Amino acid sequence: MKDHPDDLAAAWSELVATARRTVTDGLVVGTSGNVSRRIRDLVLVTPSGVPYDRLGPGDTTAVDLEGRQIIGALRPTSELPMHLTVYRTSTATAVVHTHAPYATAVSTLVPELPPVHYMAAALGGPVRVAPYALYGSDELATHMREALRDRTGCLLENHGTITYGDSLDQALDRTAQLEWMCRVWLAASSVPGRTPNLLSAGQLDAAAGRLRGYGQQGRDRG
Repeated sequence: MKDHPDDLAAAWSELVATARRTVTDGLVVGTSGNVSRRIRDLVLVTPSGVPYDRLGPGDTTAVDLEGRQIIGALRPTSELPMHLTVYRTSTATAVVHTHAPYATAVSTLVPELPPVHYMAAALGGPVRVAPYALYGSDELATHMREALRDRTGCLLENHGTITYGDSLDQALDRTAQLEWMCRVWLAASSVPGRTPNLLSAGQLDAAAGRLRGYGQQGRDRG
């Protein structure tokens, strides 16, 4: 393995901090959800069933792109097929999967999150819902792959969310934006006698163009 131990230690520390944020930000409960980071052909990933606040430097868990365990004794997350599918089919270097409550609620109601806000453009367009399949299955990973086509995030029916990015911060930010949009749509659609106004494809395209030049270099926040 060519990766410097200090680099791996720093990457693992960042991954654990991100996983802990999914709990403190209310995006997961207990040990649900998982986080990974790719470093060349190595994927650091949270282990299965271990509370994030108990993870330390000695718990580093990593696999190769075929899913073979390279580092650690703890079993990798059961959702490893989804993470590896993202890395095999995109340029992602980080993936965040959560059971965010508003997003999970929306996943039970519609096949696609209605475009209530221009930040949908930051995820590539209207956010699709991947059909339900058993967690940890190759079938779920296949459904997710299709829902992520030309997107950086999707909902998983009766399950939660998955987003990816060029960094753990970006992937987590996209998860938070997705959860917020789901909350907005649920709130707006619950008003009796009113129907939320939705953005057109043209309006989302215009927002996407504006977002590409927004903020500081490397940022995509609205």
